[in-house]
Amino acid sequence: MSRWVDVCSVDDLLPEAGISVLVGGRQLALFYFPLNNELYAIDNYDPFSHTYSLSRGLVGDIKGEPIVSAPVYKQHFILKSGICLDDETVKVESYPVRIVNDRVEVSIPE
Repeated sequence: MSRWVDVCSVDDLLPEAGISVLVGGRQLALFYFPLNNELYAIDNYDPFSHTYSLSRGLVGDIKGEPIVSAPVYKQHFILKSGICLDDETVKVESYPVRIVNDRVEVSIPE
Protein backbone atom coordinates (compact mmCIF):
# COMPACT_ATOMS: atom_id res chain seq x y z
CA MET A 1 0.00 0.00 0.00
CA SER A 2 1.24 3.50 -0.75
CA ARG A 3 0.16 7.08 -0.23
CA TRP A 4 0.65 10.34 -2.12
CA VAL A 5 2.69 12.95 -0.25
CA ASP A 6 2.88 16.65 -1.17
CA VAL A 7 6.61 17.52 -1.32
CA CYS A 8 7.01 20.92 -2.97
CA SER A 9 5.74 23.46 -5.46
CA VAL A 10 6.44 23.10 -9.17
CA ASP A 11 8.24 26.45 -8.81
CA ASP A 12 10.77 24.75 -6.48
CA LEU A 13 11.88 22.38 -9.24
CA LEU A 14 14.94 23.10 -11.37
CA PRO A 15 14.45 22.55 -15.10
CA GLU A 16 16.69 19.82 -16.54
CA ALA A 17 18.20 19.17 -13.09
CA GLY A 18 17.58 17.46 -9.76
CA ILE A 19 16.63 18.57 -6.27
CA SER A 20 16.66 16.63 -3.02
CA VAL A 21 13.52 16.27 -0.87
CA LEU A 22 12.79 14.42 2.36
CA VAL A 23 9.63 12.32 2.09
CA GLY A 24 8.47 10.06 4.91
CA GLY A 25 12.01 9.70 6.24
CA ARG A 26 13.41 8.95 2.78
CA GLN A 27 15.76 11.29 0.93
CA LEU A 28 14.64 11.39 -2.71
CA ALA A 29 15.96 13.05 -5.84
CA LEU A 30 13.39 14.77 -8.08
CA PHE A 31 14.21 15.49 -11.72
CA TYR A 32 12.10 17.82 -13.87
CA PHE A 33 12.04 18.11 -17.64
CA PRO A 34 9.49 20.86 -18.40
CA LEU A 35 9.82 20.72 -22.21
CA ASN A 36 8.48 17.14 -22.18
CA ASN A 37 6.46 17.66 -18.98
CA GLU A 38 8.31 14.74 -17.38
CA LEU A 39 9.03 14.34 -13.68
CA TYR A 40 10.97 11.50 -12.01
CA ALA A 41 11.65 10.52 -8.40
CA ILE A 42 14.38 8.10 -7.31
CA ASP A 43 16.29 7.48 -4.08
CA ASN A 44 18.97 10.11 -3.61
CA TYR A 45 21.40 7.52 -2.17
CA ASP A 46 24.25 6.55 -4.48
CA PRO A 47 25.06 2.89 -3.71
CA PHE A 48 28.56 3.21 -5.22
CA SER A 49 29.87 6.23 -3.30
CA HIS A 50 27.61 5.67 -0.26
CA THR A 51 26.52 9.32 -0.35
CA TYR A 52 23.17 11.05 -0.74
CA SER A 53 24.12 12.80 -3.94
CA LEU A 54 22.18 11.58 -7.01
CA SER A 55 20.15 14.81 -7.08
CA ARG A 56 23.44 16.60 -7.86
CA GLY A 57 24.26 14.42 -10.86
CA LEU A 58 24.24 15.46 -14.48
CA VAL A 59 21.06 14.61 -16.39
CA GLY A 60 20.76 13.58 -20.00
CA ASP A 61 19.71 10.59 -22.01
CA ILE A 62 21.25 7.41 -23.34
CA LYS A 63 19.45 5.85 -26.30
CA GLY A 64 16.40 7.99 -25.52
CA GLU A 65 16.23 6.96 -21.84
CA PRO A 66 16.41 9.87 -19.35
CA ILE A 67 19.32 9.22 -16.97
CA VAL A 68 21.32 10.79 -14.19
CA SER A 69 25.07 10.36 -13.98
CA ALA A 70 26.13 9.96 -10.35
CA PRO A 71 28.38 12.88 -9.35
CA VAL A 72 31.11 10.85 -7.62
CA TYR A 73 31.92 7.77 -9.76
CA LYS A 74 29.70 8.62 -12.77
CA GLN A 75 27.49 5.51 -12.94
CA HIS A 76 24.35 6.09 -15.00
CA PHE A 77 20.91 5.47 -13.51
CA ILE A 78 17.71 5.30 -15.58
CA LEU A 79 15.30 7.82 -14.07
CA LYS A 80 12.18 5.79 -14.94
CA SER A 81 13.30 2.60 -13.20
CA GLY A 82 16.37 3.37 -11.06
CA ILE A 83 18.38 0.64 -12.81
CA CYS A 84 22.11 1.29 -13.13
CA LEU A 85 23.21 1.01 -16.77
CA ASP A 86 26.80 0.27 -15.74
CA ASP A 87 25.85 -2.61 -13.42
CA GLU A 88 22.31 -3.95 -13.91
CA THR A 89 22.51 -5.84 -10.61
CA VAL A 90 22.37 -2.42 -8.87
CA LYS A 91 19.18 -0.43 -8.65
CA VAL A 92 17.91 2.53 -6.66
CA GLU A 93 14.22 2.73 -5.84
CA SER A 94 12.03 4.78 -8.18
CA TYR A 95 8.72 6.31 -7.13
CA PRO A 96 5.56 7.44 -8.92
CA VAL A 97 5.42 11.22 -9.03
CA ARG A 98 2.80 13.67 -10.31
CA ILE A 99 1.85 17.32 -10.39
CA VAL A 100 -1.54 18.32 -8.97
CA ASN A 101 -2.55 22.00 -8.85
CA ASP A 102 1.09 23.13 -9.24
CA ARG A 103 2.18 20.90 -6.34
CA VAL A 104 4.51 17.92 -6.68
CA GLU A 105 3.32 14.69 -5.07
CA VAL A 106 5.31 11.47 -4.63
CA SER A 107 3.79 8.08 -3.89
CA ILE A 108 5.68 6.27 -1.12
CA PRO A 109 5.04 2.90 0.51
CA GLU A 110 3.26 2.93 3.88
